[in-house]
Amino acid sequence: MKTEWIYCPICNSKTRVKIKETTEARNLPVFCPKCKNTFNADIKPGFDVQTKLYTD
Repeated sequence: MKTEWIYCPICNSKTRVKIKETTEARNLPVFCPKCKNTFNADIKPGFDVQTKLYTD
């Protein structure tokens, strides 16, 4: 089964989250170890990832 990394929308580096083709998630908090930002990811099957930055 094919897998892909989720990339940070700010610095475009890999995060520590790897997803499969069938992964589904809504408002998944993802942390970027490089730029130290957290963002939400909406994941639909087929590697359709949409990211939203936190606004604390």
